[in-house]
Amino acid sequence: MSAHPIHDTAVLAGRSLKHVLRSPDTIITTAVMPIAFLLLFVYVFGGAIETGSTSYVDYLLPGILLITVASGVAYTSYRLFLDLQAGIDERFRSMPIVRAASLWAHVLTSLVANLVSVTVVVGVALLMGFRSSAGVGAWLAVLGILVLFTLALTWIAVVAGLSAKSVDGASAFSYPLIFLPFISSAFVPTDTMPGPVRWFAEHQPVTSIVNSIRALFAGQPPESDLWVALAWCVGILLVAFGAATLVQRRRVG
Repeated sequence: MSAHPIHDTAVLAGRSLKHVLRSPDTIITTAVMPIAFLLLFVYVFGGAIETGSTSYVDYLLPGILLITVASGVAYTSYRLFLDLQAGIDERFRSMPIVRAASLWAHVLTSLVANLVSVTVVVGVALLMGFRSSAGVGAWLAVLGILVLFTLALTWIAVVAGLSAKSVDGASAFSYPLIFLPFISSAFVPTDTMPGPVRWFAEHQPVTSIVNSIRALFAGQPPESDLWVALAWCVGILLVAFGAATLVQRRRVG
């Protein structure tokens, strides 16, 4: 067994990143839907939605960034499923490679690809008028939240990829994740929602994450929302990582 897990992970991550570089349409496709939502809601619905914010694109962007990540992690599950179907995982198992390295390689590839997609979406938002008074520290805090969120969803994608029986099944898990921001404070304030929907929106993870990013972009302290957001991200990450490890061990036997 290899005694160099970091080296093994780096080599396999390099392999995965090469696949992404050879098909940049993956990143483009990931960014297309969030950008379409951004254009639709800002230029079609934005004038009819009252958020209390001077710029609807400023209000909307945090939720769009989460949708970007949620749609992007589906490719991780898809690529992992294809690797398993092609027998690549069995080949790695016969080599002196740390067992978890192949999974971490997919996770790191997902993180890089999604951050690139997020950067593209932010660039489009800037062209549409998005402005932020956040300092360097606040931008780094936003980056940290997005990294944690991406890692958490990516490990969910790993579980889906390891458990799927078909290509469609490997990516279907992402649909509820993409839909979740619509029942949150991402598009409209939660106090405009009817009772049960408002309760759900205020107690699901997306709302606290969106509120934290929105406050940081505005140069304001996120207060308790930040700690709730971090707790959700870390909790989901730990549970998903544990589930992925368990599923992989069962596959190996």
